[in-house]
Amino acid sequence: MTEPRPRTRHRLPAAERRASILAAATEVFSETGYQRGKVSDIAKKVGVSEPVVFQNFGSKAALYRAALDHVTEAVSALLHHAADAGRPVPEVLAAFLDPAHMERFHQPGAHGFLFADATALAHDPDLGEALRQVHQHFADTLAELIRRGQTAGDVRDDLDARTAAWWLVSLLAGRTFRASVVPDRDTVEAEMTKMALRALRPDAT
Repeated sequence: MTEPRPRTRHRLPAAERRASILAAATEVFSETGYQRGKVSDIAKKVGVSEPVVFQNFGSKAALYRAALDHVTEAVSALLHHAADAGRPVPEVLAAFLDPAHMERFHQPGAHGFLFADATALAHDPDLGEALRQVHQHFADTLAELIRRGQTAGDVRDDLDARTAAWWLVSLLAGRTFRASVVPDRDTVEAEMTKMALRALRPDAT
């Protein structure tokens, strides 16, 4: 009787391995945040050793920064795709900013949880600059959408797109603060969102 041959373990190409590590890191950090996220858990998800993770990204902080960039690109692509599909910019923003969507977006396991977690790390010397770049990227995406809406006549043309974008980013960033101090938060969130969207309309002037 012939003995079975040992199973050959196939090595992933470098780019594919790096992408799989990044995907696992995004999942782990979106569930637990940076402080509680463990490189050992990320390595386990991919099926590699911790040294392999560090060989690819250098440090836990660098891996977290890469995960932040990854989710920012994903959210930006989603917003652009919705606009490219022909949806008016105010409609795209309304769907994204909808309080119910924001609630799901910031739950553990979702991309928004990672953004909220990163905000608390703004003064970390290894992560502060990365966080600023992530917010700049997201603000740039919103500014591009607003300009697109202005060109189409769906957004008032007397607004500075960059300022309006940072206003919307600030609206989102304040959710954690409002959650801790505002009574009847759901009602307030809904009204603030309506006010923001109404202020973008051409008939708001």
